[in-house]
Amino acid sequence: MKIAPFQVEEWMNGYETGARYTIAETCVDSVSIDELFSLCGEDKDAFWREFSARRLTYGDIEGAPAFREGVCKLYRTLRPDELVTTHGASGANHHVFYSLVEPGDRVISIMPTYQQLTSIPEGYEADLKVMRLTPENGYLPDLDELRALAVPGTKLICINNPNNPTGALMGGELLREIVEIAKSVDAYILCDEVYRHLTQEDVWCESIVDLYDKGISVSSMSKVFSLAGLRLGWIATNDKALMKSLLSHRDYNHISCGMFDEALAAVALKHSDALLSRNRGIVRENLAILDAWVRSEPRIRYHKPQAGTTALVYYDYDIPSFAFCERMYHETGAFVTPGDCFEQPHSMRIGYASDTETLKAGLGAISAFLRTIEEERK
Repeated sequence: MKIAPFQVEEWMNGYETGARYTIAETCVDSVSIDELFSLCGEDKDAFWREFSARRLTYGDIEGAPAFREGVCKLYRTLRPDELVTTHGASGANHHVFYSLVEPGDRVISIMPTYQQLTSIPEGYEADLKVMRLTPENGYLPDLDELRALAVPGTKLICINNPNNPTGALMGGELLREIVEIAKSVDAYILCDEVYRHLTQEDVWCESIVDLYDKGISVSSMSKVFSLAGLRLGWIATNDKALMKSLLSHRDYNHISCGMFDEALAAVALKHSDALLSRNRGIVRENLAILDAWVRSEPRIRYHKPQAGTTALVYYDYDIPSFAFCERMYHETGAFVTPGDCFEQPHSMRIGYASDTETLKAGLGAISAFLRTIEEERK
């Protein structure tokens, strides 16, 4: 299988460890195990005693019951037997394509989005069609374009909600219209929902699996629950044929997830309200800071995110984004992601869910870099 280089991940791998101000990260400010137990009000010592006595087998192949029950709390209709556990959301996305897509299948995806949703089906020699999301349409799918692309025989429609990198959010009405288009051609819908629940307002963020019997929700413990180190995600679907394929293919690539990862995730999900309250507070406070900064910078613009942890910020200079971000990194230590990783020139993705002081310092460093460019152009 030939596949395009994963530009976001290669950029992160190359520069993250040396950054002074990391505002490229997409997870809400991560928690330690100590912080997790404190937030959840659980007895950490009792947890360690119980877990330390376990034999380290493969564990529950289908996923630990407490973990699966915790995941189901995040949905309205989901049952534990409608979940497949995976190694992160990246493992979940790949596993869906691996289990479902064959050469020649019509797959419709969006851009900008996380590159897995385009490059993996393309690598599997699917008939890939890409819908370009635009700021003029709020980075939301154009339904007329989707209807034109969704020809009879379409296998899969891929969306990302909330969107990475723009923070655009599809509401229930729009999702239901996409469902009707998918139904008309009997297509699956894969929705990467790793930022779901991180809304700027107190509203329920709909999941595709609650709206459509061929909907596929992918998520993880990384972004929303600040536990990326667990490397634990899931696929949720109530389509029996797909579930059979997912389980069959799982035997070939990961068998089961880690017992320790699932045990800690079960603690977090048992107290999901506490973690969500913390993390919504962080993204709401920090987006207000980012928004004020954008409005203060005359050569900067963006479409304000509605949800998630990232914003796509455009700059008004004719400098390629890789060159812009690399030079800024070396001169100031500010670490962001080039917009060209998402085929969005003259922009950068800012992750605003870090600790607040890091965000403020990072934005200050970007401002200093912008002043340097202004001075050079006089």
